[in-house]
Amino acid sequence: MVHLSPMQETDLQAYLEETIPAYADDKIRAGNWSPDEALERSRKEYEKLLPEGVNSLRQYLYNIVATDEDVTVGMLWFSVIVDTPHPYAFIYELQIFDAYQRKGYGKQAMLALEVEVRKLRLDTISLHVFGHNLAARALYDQLGYEITNINMSKKL
Repeated sequence: MVHLSPMQETDLQAYLEETIPAYADDKIRAGNWSPDEALERSRKEYEKLLPEGVNSLRQYLYNIVATDEDVTVGMLWFSVIVDTPHPYAFIYELQIFDAYQRKGYGKQAMLALEVEVRKLRLDTISLHVFGHNLAARALYDQLGYEITNINMSKKL
């Protein structure tokens, strides 16, 4: 089992050091950004979403902690989107560290997330997943997430 523990600022800074370049690489791989602009664009997106770090408005950042071992196995970040007729939670990141993958922690974290989202009186969770991330897509399918939009491209 896992529980979600609020992330501290030091945890967030360590996460950002790894995820900003990784997100830039994903955007390059998906064909959204060019290599020469990707890192700076990635940095700016994170600064915009998290201007106050872990205290940023409507941003919820958690460490995923394996209860039996009391060890952090990943992290989860979601936001509450309010500028729509029906506010909802949006997952920005679910990350299970390499050493802990394929042990059910992702699924358990997603179920723990549902509890947190219900506490906020929301009834919908949305997310984006890159098309090449087949493992994540399989997890979300298994948990009942449905495709709402599909972007497609063909390289010529």
